[in-house]
Amino acid sequence: MKPADRMSQIPPYLFARIDEKKAEAKAKGLDIVDLGIGDPDLPTPDFIVDAMAEAIRNPQNHNYPPYNGTPAFREAVARWYQSRFGVTVDPNRDVLAIVGSKEGIYHSFFAFLNPGDPAILPDPGYPVYKVATLLAGGVPYPVKVSEETNYEIDLSAIPDDIAQKSPMMFLNYPNNPTGAVASDAFLQKVVDFGNQHNILICMDNAYSEVCYDGYKPRSILEFKGAKDCAIEFHSLSKTFNMTGWRVGMVVGNPDAIQVMSRLKSNVDSGIFKAIQDTAIVALDNYKSVVDANNKIYQERRDILVNGLNELGWKVKSPKATFYIWAKTPNGMGSEAFTMDLLDKTGILVVPGNGYGEYGDGYFRMSITTSVERLREAVKRFKTYPILQTA
Repeated sequence: MKPADRMSQIPPYLFARIDEKKAEAKAKGLDIVDLGIGDPDLPTPDFIVDAMAEAIRNPQNHNYPPYNGTPAFREAVARWYQSRFGVTVDPNRDVLAIVGSKEGIYHSFFAFLNPGDPAILPDPGYPVYKVATLLAGGVPYPVKVSEETNYEIDLSAIPDDIAQKSPMMFLNYPNNPTGAVASDAFLQKVVDFGNQHNILICMDNAYSEVCYDGYKPRSILEFKGAKDCAIEFHSLSKTFNMTGWRVGMVVGNPDAIQVMSRLKSNVDSGIFKAIQDTAIVALDNYKSVVDANNKIYQERRDILVNGLNELGWKVKSPKATFYIWAKTPNGMGSEAFTMDLLDKTGILVVPGNGYGEYGDGYFRMSITTSVERLREAVKRFKTYPILQTA
């Protein structure tokens, strides 16, 4: 067997590698405190599961679904955007159902990149952006985002020739892996930049409902001129503890939505209608789930952040997401630190360089585990030898 040449451009998926390391550590008998992948440990709420049980028994849901999503699902998305963000979208032109945001994000690069086109991407950033660019034949153009600028892209650092050639730019706020949030002024600048250079602004907004301390993330579609140049990806995964259900939506510029729809109708057959029916129930009752989840996550965030800061680290408390982004001690490289930490303490974290060159020297922790295990993690951090001299 000979793989296609394009496969040589991409590494194994970051979290597949982490799963391998976790399995190796468990085989050695280590008790792992897993602060790795951001998969909610909280169950899907009962009322959503009950709705699925009813929907799955409906024989009208057992045939092929509409490629764009059922009209009822797209209308529910429009209602949610109006309720949550005050944004009016046309369910028939501005909304497309996707098989979770990862699938939609991946396919967007095939929809808008020609071979050799640069895609403007944040670094560090979600690994799928770079991989999809490469597989689509594009050229990743990473733009460093850093703690000094609150992980906002410095638009002035993008050369004019790249801005003129690039058909798309990806953003992700609230941000994975850093937990950073974007200011209103920055988001308006991005929209203006997209319209000025005819760049499609793609906002990955999967974490908009995981937020704390009264902070409410914005949709990029709230900003003046956004409907002319922007689309936004959402998923029910993090909001409703539905990572395995694979249902989401892309919303925004109708011309871009039409292009995405034409591509997707040729490569997949849509989302099981019973899942879409269930997603409607979830979206129409989102407030009850969000408030309960965030109360739990905020307690967990405080335990981990406060515990590490008491040990002498300067860890920022994120306003959103369930990730903590921190510097490695003594300037260690990300992978060396994470492997050493796992070996000496049994704590599993994610190396920052897995998100790009500029993520090196950092690591990411997820709070999708119990209060008891987070307290155990803090105890184990206290015993980590290198931390004693950090």
